[in-house]
Amino acid sequence: MALEKWTAECEDERLDKYLSTVSGISRTRIQELAKAGLIFVNGKAVKAGFKLSSGDEISCDVPEEEVIDILPENIPLDILYEDSDIIVINKPKGMVVHPAVGNYTGTLVNALMYHCSDLSGINGVIRPGIVHRIDKDTTGCIVACKNDAAHVSISRQLENKTCRRTYQAIVMGNIVHDSGVIDAPIGRDPRDRQKMTVTDKNSRNAVTHFRVIRRFKNACHVECTLETGRTHQIRVHMKYIGHPVMGDEKYGKKCRYMDTEGQVLHASDLYLVHPSAGEEMHFSAPLPDYFEKLLAILEKESEK
Repeated sequence: MALEKWTAECEDERLDKYLSTVSGISRTRIQELAKAGLIFVNGKAVKAGFKLSSGDEISCDVPEEEVIDILPENIPLDILYEDSDIIVINKPKGMVVHPAVGNYTGTLVNALMYHCSDLSGINGVIRPGIVHRIDKDTTGCIVACKNDAAHVSISRQLENKTCRRTYQAIVMGNIVHDSGVIDAPIGRDPRDRQKMTVTDKNSRNAVTHFRVIRRFKNACHVECTLETGRTHQIRVHMKYIGHPVMGDEKYGKKCRYMDTEGQVLHASDLYLVHPSAGEEMHFSAPLPDYFEKLLAILEKESEK
């Protein structure tokens, strides 16, 4: 293990939030290290939610990354933008973002490693360049970083909400309101650890803004903007208000209108400040063919 140290320059801030900012290590990873008893404040092991005081001495035993041979693969990428700091991809349906146990090939990381000569190393050998994720069957915009400085910048923007993500989805049923805000904490479902749920226990705050774009007979085309970035956030929140994302078998039902795998959810727009230039940037990924086809089917059904 490698011992790393920091001195807190804040007052009454959560350890995990502060440490993710100053170290560049993901907040999730910091929480894992704290749970394992590997983060200390003034020599005492603390939890991720520990409130810091200015001058506190923070130390962390960071385990060596497990050596896993992740290989570059010549997988075509739909590149929306690329420079020496970042690359923005329009991710296709069915592609996993990074390798995991039992799934070390065919991922976005494998493709990026083939395409890019360098990727940021903050998240280790499993997730080089990856600063945020979208689910396997969610399509659309995702940014990856080519160096550690860019990675830290985008991580801070995600934390400070200056990096914004907008999604489009088709949801079941007719939403009564034209727009609204879902403010409901999300945590692990105690009955099924593979799912998330709205709960007050062991949860984190989650806020989703939605707007109805178009109404159909038994469905709505909606736009969702994330104020936070919790696992499965849009899928969980739409289920919570009684309008699960169409095709989402984990939180709803399989799409009955056409044969499509997984949720009908697309990361359509990404807003960020360029890590080096400091300029505000906007990237947009067009709706995929399957999404457009489903909209046409729903429109035709509504005309009957």
